[in-house]
Amino acid sequence: MAAPVTASTYCENAPEHPFHGPYHDHEYGFPVSDDQVLFERFVLEINQAGLSWLTVLKKREAFRKAFEDYDIARIAAYDDENRARLLANAGIIRNRLKVNAVIHNAGVVMGLKETHGSFIKWLDAHHPQPLPAWVKLFKRTFRFTGPEIVNELLMSCGYLPGCHRDDCPVQSRVLAAKPRWADTGALEIIHGDA
Repeated sequence: MAAPVTASTYCENAPEHPFHGPYHDHEYGFPVSDDQVLFERFVLEINQAGLSWLTVLKKREAFRKAFEDYDIARIAAYDDENRARLLANAGIIRNRLKVNAVIHNAGVVMGLKETHGSFIKWLDAHHPQPLPAWVKLFKRTFRFTGPEIVNELLMSCGYLPGCHRDDCPVQSRVLAAKPRWADTGALEIIHGDA
């Protein structure tokens, strides 16, 4: 999501929008428990860099097809032929650095599955911590990450707060789903108060 968009403006403008509405109302901020869903969010956030979130949401189905439903093992094994196929696919964002990062990061996630059991368990092993610590961790571990990508990924999957205003009707549903940031004591650590 582009930096100028805040929870306040997103909660005001997303509902009933054909692309933003479903994402805002049913995905954004809700905890994720599936590595493929988490990896999809990571791929979308990487591809959003420098573009609008709407552009990415409009291409979401094309990304899903291009990356074979986010089969992480298959993506990790992509070769030069697969790279060429992706870079020729007008349905997705054809940026060589982003495509290479997705393939590399899939390989990293496969390693995390071996060491931690899953991508999500790796995140859980490092939760909670403030955003700057997350950014350092992601930069050491993955390619094509930065503060905005990491922040949006972790907010969208329930590791960091900030997706919705407190008076947004979706916020109560997010809280009922028990996002990781709402765990006892997590907010103090996330905000650096602990």
